[in-house]
Amino acid sequence: METGMTFRKPSTRVTAVLFALLTGIAAPTLRGADPAREPTPAEIDAIIHKFAAKESEFAKARENYTYRQTTKLIEIDEAGQQGGKYELVADVVFTDSGKRTERVVRAPVTSLQKIIMTPEDEQDLRNVLPFVLTLRDLDEYTVNYLGRQKVDEIGCYTFAVKPKQLDKSGKRYFEGEIWVDDQDFQIVKTYGRSTGYLKHKGQQFPKFETYREQIDGKYWFPTYTYADDVLNFDTGPQRIKEVIRYDNYKQFKSDVVIKYGDTVSGDQPSAPAPPKPPQPPPQR
Repeated sequence: METGMTFRKPSTRVTAVLFALLTGIAAPTLRGADPAREPTPAEIDAIIHKFAAKESEFAKARENYTYRQTTKLIEIDEAGQQGGKYELVADVVFTDSGKRTERVVRAPVTSLQKIIMTPEDEQDLRNVLPFVLTLRDLDEYTVNYLGRQKVDEIGCYTFAVKPKQLDKSGKRYFEGEIWVDDQDFQIVKTYGRSTGYLKHKGQQFPKFETYREQIDGKYWFPTYTYADDVLNFDTGPQRIKEVIRYDNYKQFKSDVVIKYGDTVSGDQPSAPAPPKPPQPPPQR
């Protein structure tokens, strides 16, 4: 199948993610609001600006952290049995000169038979699945308030997010829903799919859920992404499952300018093994 890999429609959701205590401080006019009362249009605009500003802080702070990203993608046949598999374990680290780079720890030969990984999929793994909506990004998205909901007992404002238009340069975007903690004003969950202008038609992209967890007592970091969807190619449907874990966040303290470098592999020492992952989420 010459079509690129992209994922499926929603069929599961993660329920086993534990969140740390909230420590963010919101503006008094927002924090003191009655949780049962919906915000006014003016308050909604203030909430959007406030969480986008906090996301901008987080995006900058995350650039100073090393972490391990483990990606597993599995093809599922009509009988529900596992087929071909794609797996990649990589550490995002810094060189001695302070240059940010990606070091491959494990990359078995892919055994995928029905789908292939495309450059768009690689961009999504790096930038869209751990979606961050900064002040700079706001002009590119339409953000509509949906209401109040809870995520694992965390009070949240829920928004629908959609790109205003697709950049023909190939930039990838997120389309779906985000849950913003009503105390810290940071995204704690995203649910949707990646999108963008495609020069080559026929690709399919799945819906996914990404959960964040408070790592450093200040910011909420992506820790878990799960997808279980059916990709409806012209040649027929193909179900896939994908799990991505972001582990071992550690702050890198340096005054040097950080630049993202090329992928590095080889016999360099790997980072410590990640903690035991949570159990897979139950079927929806």
